[in-house]
Amino acid sequence: MIMYHNSERHSERSPMNCSSKRYLTVLAVLLGSAVLAMAAAGAASAQVAPVTLTHPVTPETAPDADGFIPRWLLLEPIGANGLTDSLVQAIVKKEYFPNQFTVIPHDGDKVKVGDAELAWHAVDTKNYNVNLYHFAHALGKPTSDVLFWAVTVVHCPREMSGVRLAIGSNAASVWWVNGQEVAGIYGDRQTVIDDAVSKRLTLKKGPNVVRAAIVNGGGATDFCARFLDQDDKPLKGFTVSLSDVRK
Repeated sequence: MIMYHNSERHSERSPMNCSSKRYLTVLAVLLGSAVLAMAAAGAASAQVAPVTLTHPVTPETAPDADGFIPRWLLLEPIGANGLTDSLVQAIVKKEYFPNQFTVIPHDGDKVKVGDAELAWHAVDTKNYNVNLYHFAHALGKPTSDVLFWAVTVVHCPREMSGVRLAIGSNAASVWWVNGQEVAGIYGDRQTVIDDAVSKRLTLKKGPNVVRAAIVNGGGATDFCARFLDQDDKPLKGFTVSLSDVRK
């Protein structure tokens, strides 16, 4: 019988032990690399905002199945701070650029606000709401303590009376139809469908201008808007056209 000294026995087993250790070490490195790669990919994807807004490719569009208006002209954000009734009213009534309550801009038009030159952008939303965070983030613009101006033109084939504008926004917003202020909501709030509804009004035959000013304090920001008919059902039968949309 061959007897092994402890040291000899250790030497006899060491090749297998070393091989196993090397295998485990390589496996650990590979697993660690995979985890790091997955974490990096997750971080990268988290920094890319989802694409919910596209540039219009048709002369006109229609409201979606629930009556929400999908096409708007948005002005790059203006610095503003305050969400209470009085502060928001003061913010939106301040003159930032000429004819801000009457202008019907075209895609690519620019206005001077203080020392900054800001552009209007025509957008279609894929959702019921217009995500202003995605809009500003894609342009590298601030999304907190800002004011957004939004304009759209609703074309009616006939006069439509007894309708109401129903809106929601994050955060505060004030709304006009054909130059008349018709709705406003205030405070730090989430967008809720039909959060505010105007009094009954009449949309004239032809173009009708809807204008909004949305003030955001911080975080997400968006809005939604639709008209309700005399029975408070989503209004249909009109089109939305930002005449001479150009990029």
